[in-house]
Order: sequence, then C-alpha cells, then structure tokens
Amino acid sequence: MNNKFKKIWKQTKGQIIELKPNKTQITYFNKACGVARLAYNWALNEWNTQYKLNKEYRDKCQELNIEIDETKIYKPKENELRKQLNAIKYEKFPFMAEVTKCAPQLAIKQLGMAFSRFFKGQAKYPKFRKKGIDDKFSISNDQFKIENNKIKIPLLGWIKLKENLKLNGKLLSAKIFTRAGRWFVSVNVELSNLILPKIKTNKSVGIDLGIKDFAILSNGEKIQSPKPLKQKLKKLKRLNKSLSRKKLGSKNRQKAKIKLSKLHYKISCIRKDFLHKLTTNLLNRFDVIAIEDLNTKGMLKNHKLARAISDLGFYEFKRQLIYKAAFWNKTIKAVDRFFPSSKNCSVCNNYKKIDLTLKDREWTCPLCNTHHDRDINAAVNILNNANKVLTL
Repeated sequence: MNNKFKKIWKQTKGQIIELKPNKTQITYFNKACGVARLAYNWALNEWNTQYKLNKEYRDKCQELNIEIDETKIYKPKENELRKQLNAIKYEKFPFMAEVTKCAPQLAIKQLGMAFSRFFKGQAKYPKFRKKGIDDKFSISNDQFKIENNKIKIPLLGWIKLKENLKLNGKLLSAKIFTRAGRWFVSVNVELSNLILPKIKTNKSVGIDLGIKDFAILSNGEKIQSPKPLKQKLKKLKRLNKSLSRKKLGSKNRQKAKIKLSKLHYKISCIRKDFLHKLTTNLLNRFDVIAIEDLNTKGMLKNHKLARAISDLGFYEFKRQLIYKAAFWNKTIKAVDRFFPSSKNCSVCNNYKKIDLTLKDREWTCPLCNTHHDRDINAAVNILNNANKVLTL
C-alpha cells in the first residue's frame, strides 16, 4: 500500500443517526445532558478561580518585589479537574450516578480541548453552557455498542435507530444531542475499509461564489441555491411572533419554541442537502477545484447582505469540499483573499477595470475587445491564479 492510501486508511468518519427513544429514555437523555452541562460549568468555574488565584499571587509578588515561587502556582488541567470531581460527586452531586460516568468526564475533557484551541488562537474563551442550548453528552467507545439498528447505552439499555450504521471500523466515540425536539447520535468510526480515490478526470475548474447564482464555474455553468431561509422567511417571522406572545415558562411557550426550532432545523437540512449533493458532484467531475478564500465573517458585517450570505452557507461549502477531497485524493486550491478576480481580464491578463462596481455584471476589455460576464471571468481568473492548496 502506498503512502497516499495509508493516510486514508487511518482516517475517521462520522455518521449522524436519528434515535427513536421512548419517554423513559428521553428522561435519561435530559438527565445526562444536565449532568454534562453541570460538570462543564463546574470545571470552567474551577478553572477561572484557579487562574484568578494565580494572577493574584503573581501580582502580589510583583508588588512586594518578591521572586515568584513556581511550586505555589497551580495551573488548572482537565485531568486534575476530572479527579477532583470524582472525589466529590457522590457527596455533592449524587444524581450523577443515575447516568453514564462518561457524561461528566467527557464534558470536562471537552473543556480542556476548548482551552487548548483558545491558547492556540483558534477559538474564543470558553463560555458557560446554558440549558436548552446545544444540549449534549458524549460516550467513550467502551461504554456503548451498536448492533443491527440499535445502540446500547450504560444504565439505559438498547435504543432503536432510524437507520443502520453504514461505516465499518472501530467505534471511537458517540455524542447524543437534541435538535428540534428530536434526538440524534453522532458516531465516530476509525475506518477499516480502504476508501478508494475517485476515478481521475484530468479536469480542473474555478468557482466564483455569488448571491444571485450560488456558484459560477469557469466553464460557464451557473448553479442556483435553494435559499431555504428566504423561502421560509414569512413562516419564520410568524412563528417568532407567536413565540414572543406566549407567557414565559408556560407549556404553550414550550410548544411554540419546538415549532420554531423544527422550522430552523428544516431550513438547515435543506441547505446541507444541497451543499452535500453539489460538492460530491463537483468532486466526481473535477480533479482540481479552485475557490475563493472568502472572509465570511467580514462579509456578514454588511447588514444589507448578511441574511443572504448566511442563507447560502459559503463556509460549509468550503469545509465539505476540503474534507471530501482528502478522502477521494482530489485537490482544492484557493486564490489570495485580496486578489481582484472580477476586475482582471482573463484573456489578455493585461487590463484591470478599476471602476467596476457591484452593479456592473458585464464589461468589455478595451485591449483585446473581449466581452466578459463578470462572474465567469472571475471564475476563470480564480482557476488560473489559485496557488494555495487547502487541507484539513
């Protein structure tokens, strides 16, 4: 086996499957989510407290001009916090014994990873988890198993799955979470079967992303987005208004909240379905795909375009292309973020139209007399000038 296959062989992949829990199982899930949230927030509070004490000690030493004793500085660590919680949980939090031990332990591990990303500059400072927002808990591979269309969870038993696990390999972990009143399990698997690369087509394409047309290809093809948020916007406004009229804490408010979350989930599913089909289609047809390195966060600051941009899912499109290309041995390239792809003539490459505005959808190069479609010209320039290879 050559090197490019060895890397693919050891890659992991996840599958999200909807669960079919009964009322008892749903109660267990809610308890486990609550325990995970409590453990995460407890550990974050301890982490903050220890950092505060360290800072006070350092400041005091600096004020008194005393040398800092490193043995008196206690740097918080997630493994120490897990031991600390284990020592007190049966006394202070006896209800934690009613759910899998993985719920609090892995929640603290996730906090450790969140701080690791923060120190590397990859994420913001971790925040406390709130009830009803991203409720979830995780299970390690030795604490669950999947057979046929069922998953077994500690202290609960077997729960039905709406579909079978399609991935073959070693089970690594599982995360159970809720969306729009439904429960799902995300199973992470280390693949044992070799995923062969797609058949080489020896074709390349440049892609310019836009709002009117989602993707404009350098071969002249234009792809429309379903724009699910725009389609469901009236209904979304109506359900938001209905929710705002309900009394806080009432059952009717809870029902209205579930209706609203179901619509948000439907919008998200339509968008992801479109992006998955599009990215797979592109990778089947082309070996090299060149895209723009868009500053999506910066674009969202434009309040006139923010809703339209968030409806399209530019970041998710890029993410899917990159991870699928890694599996299928394809290449994703990007041009520099500030490269003027729309303004340069892609034929003579010697003229730059400085006065080009967003309203100008077509223009003619005065040097070579080529009439350009703005977006197709940009896609060709992206293909010709992309030099940065994007990887996972």
